[in-house]
Amino acid sequence: MGATYDGRGTNFSIFSEVAERVELCLFDAEGEETRVDLPEQTAHGWHGYLPRIRPGQRYRFRVHGAYDPVHGPRCNPAKL
Repeated sequence: MGATYDGRGTNFSIFSEVAERVELCLFDAEGEETRVDLPEQTAHGWHGYLPRIRPGQRYRFRVHGAYDPVHGPRCNPAKL
């Protein structure tokens, strides 16, 4: 899970049993954010491949879904 570079692009992935949607947030040198939905889901792994994204790219995930800290789920798309 995380980011894996293959020489041509990067696969981003994150594990969540409760996510309904996951956005990959990419940041440029000025801190401007570009959001990309992770389109693929395998079991509880969300993932997506972005060509031409190289090591050093700053990124975070926004996870949409249940927020119920008493029972475990803590999805909060307002936080990275």
